Amino acid sequence: MSKYPTPGGIRLRLLLCVIVGWIALAGLPATGADWRFNVQFSENAHRGSFTGRVYLAFTKSPGEPRRAPSNWFRPEQFVALDVVNWQPGETLTFAANGSEPPLAYPVPLADMKLAGYRAQAIARFNPHARTVGTGAGNGYSSVVVIGEEVSNGRAAQFLIDQLVPAPQFKETRWSKLLQMRSGLLSDFHHRDVTTQAAVILPASYYDEPNRRYPTIFIIPGFGGTHFRGIRGEPVKERNPDGVEFIRVLLDPSCPLGHHVFADSANNGPVGRALVAEFIPEFDRRFRSVADPAARFLTGHSSGGWSSLWLQVTYPEHFSGTWSTAPDPVDFRDFQQINLYDGNNMYVDSQGQRRPLARSGGRVLIWYKDFADREWVLGYGEQLHSFEAVFSPRDAGGHPRLLWDRRTGEVDVQVAKTWEAFDIRLILERNWTALAPKLRGKLHVFMGDTDTFHLEGATILLKQSLEQLGSDAVVEIHRGKNHSNLLTPELRSRINIEMARRFQTLTQRTGAP
Repeated sequence: MSKYPTPGGIRLRLLLCVIVGWIALAGLPATGADWRFNVQFSENAHRGSFTGRVYLAFTKSPGEPRRAPSNWFRPEQFVALDVVNWQPGETLTFAANGSEPPLAYPVPLADMKLAGYRAQAIARFNPHARTVGTGAGNGYSSVVVIGEEVSNGRAAQFLIDQLVPAPQFKETRWSKLLQMRSGLLSDFHHRDVTTQAAVILPASYYDEPNRRYPTIFIIPGFGGTHFRGIRGEPVKERNPDGVEFIRVLLDPSCPLGHHVFADSANNGPVGRALVAEFIPEFDRRFRSVADPAARFLTGHSSGGWSSLWLQVTYPEHFSGTWSTAPDPVDFRDFQQINLYDGNNMYVDSQGQRRPLARSGGRVLIWYKDFADREWVLGYGEQLHSFEAVFSPRDAGGHPRLLWDRRTGEVDVQVAKTWEAFDIRLILERNWTALAPKLRGKLHVFMGDTDTFHLEGATILLKQSLEQLGSDAVVEIHRGKNHSNLLTPELRSRINIEMARRFQTLTQRTGAP
């Protein structure tokens, strides 16, 4: 390229000068490098100093900017800074040309085009909240419109003086809150930890006070909690011989994401807490049939993995699982990546970018983009949630990272430790002991075009179980994805199959 300007280039430069001058006159910075944002927090929002992560979120969409970074499919621009002993009233400056440029997504702050955006500052005051902008106890500011408040040489001002309120479970006649302190988890985390669930009562519960009911334990997917179990009416049952269920919508959320009810080095003994503490307390408070023959599991996505894990890990404690679209059940196909071969998380063997989510033939999310967004948000997101469950702790007390966040290179030593949570591998290695305990209990359903490329691992599990001679039902549903797999017909079928199994087992064992 010539170092001398052409006539066309001169005209272009003149035009750019006019535009830059107009921007300056309008009071807007000419480049992203000129943006500066000052953030303070009030003593009313947080007493004393704060150590943690502070954010600025930007949006052009309706609603508050603090909610925008959590959108998987349409995340918007945001930046973050880590602070140590930040004091009330002390100014924290976000600046692209500062000594410590902030973490930023999807591009550096200097490259962001922010004119016309609305912004909010957020502080992660509550270290135990999974989400940032909506996490209970986290602080946030009023909305500032970029362009109206910012001019060259003057920073936008943000005051964090509001707190996200804790959600309240509003009980109804049919939905009850079951909440208890977990001794196991409290001892592990050295603080009080509660476990909770929504208990959804059957239609005849009040009319038949001496009747006891089988239970379906339902585990939501990533981001889901027991609050989804608030109902104004009972579930309409259409099961054989009038079988009705108590439904328990468990809360799988934790500070590091979704704990999937797997005992882990980072989340603690969440599976044991469920089986040894929570279920006995549930049986004491509600009229359940307190017998393994009357306990069933189901869940979708991360909840699907959880329900399958609990059945395999506690085979004699539950009567069966009906798992739909589970997270990877075979780590030889972790969303198309063989973790044991040290494959790169971001690119395939041909150097092509790896997709994480799709719709039809269109890529919705690329793996690296998703990981980059999580890195700026911090803990509590989906990919790092896997590491929180499957990885050991590092020297600093954090989950060991499976892959280098810059290059995508997998740490094969960490991947080796994940074998302890590879459901297919666990079944193969322990099949002699597990086979009689799991007879008739395993049911897995997956779409053949799963949105998050989860079908490959389920197909490998299906092949493995067939080779083991298992009677497990593993179905790959043609033309179904992550969202449309669980049709009303499949839901009804699952309920009916649970009811029939309950009838068969109780007739055989004589349970009430």
